[in-house]
Amino acid sequence: MTTAAHQQGKFQAPTLTPDLKIHMHDRMVCSRVVDEVTIKMNRAGQGFFWIGGPGEEAFGASLGLQVKKGQGPDYDYLHLHYRSNPILMAMGANPVDTLRQMRGTQSDPYSGGRNFVNHYSIPAWNVCPVTPTIETQYVMAPGTAWVQKRHGGDGISIVNGGDAGTAEGDFASCLNWATIPGKELPLLIIVNHNKFGISTASDTIQSSPNLAQRAEAYGIRWAVVDGLDVQAAWDAIAEAMHYCRTERKPFCLQANVSRLHGHSSASGANRVDNEDDPISRFEAHLIEQGLMTRAACDQVWDRWRTELNEALKGVLTEPLASDRDAFIFKET
Repeated sequence: MTTAAHQQGKFQAPTLTPDLKIHMHDRMVCSRVVDEVTIKMNRAGQGFFWIGGPGEEAFGASLGLQVKKGQGPDYDYLHLHYRSNPILMAMGANPVDTLRQMRGTQSDPYSGGRNFVNHYSIPAWNVCPVTPTIETQYVMAPGTAWVQKRHGGDGISIVNGGDAGTAEGDFASCLNWATIPGKELPLLIIVNHNKFGISTASDTIQSSPNLAQRAEAYGIRWAVVDGLDVQAAWDAIAEAMHYCRTERKPFCLQANVSRLHGHSSASGANRVDNEDDPISRFEAHLIEQGLMTRAACDQVWDRWRTELNEALKGVLTEPLASDRDAFIFKET
């Protein structure tokens, strides 16, 4: 983790044990295969629109596995965006439910078939509804953080979004509301920097590659991490969470990540060859450390591809949401 405003102290991140690394690999592959299947669904006319998180699995899984999961202010609130499926898969979400939302079925537990894919809403885990509007989650997150500030305990609010969204006024409002003197909020502010806003390269718009540095003007500690490296991401997230939980103040963390299939199905969702793949990098580490073999890694891929492609056959038989469901939604 690199930083210009946060001096590392004596904090030690929880150990990323061999068993946890193997489990994390499973969650990362699950997330990637969900994207593979939903891209295929879009191309086959089985879903309206795809957008997802290929290239963010290392950071997302590292975050999801460290969330204090539960309901109410004693637990972490999550204000996510539409590239957050690696986080949810690591938290234990059912990947088949993402296929249901992509299809728009009545059985979609997140929106009853009424929202885009990867627009999660899980009240039991404090996952606030993801909205299609860009970066509004940044200005919403201080609300739950303020509840937690008053409530006490060590629950924090977590908000993530993309680098292009930091140019929105909502991001500046988030920084401001998180740092009102004497009322600083336990808020982890995350910027996933994939270097593009739709089709616009960020270096043609943003003057600095370290967008988290904007938090310094508000007195917020900040850091930048290689979001493609599992160990680096794990440690940076652990330290940032620890700071927010104990100091009850905000922290801004930028994760430099890839965008492996472009912006969305609107740009074709084809694989981008010059982007670094965090799963390939992690698998090389696991093999080098003797934790997995190439064959074992391939078995994980084969298992998830078989399971989710078989599950898709069932999803395609489930009733679609209708106009009668537009204003009636029973949580499942």
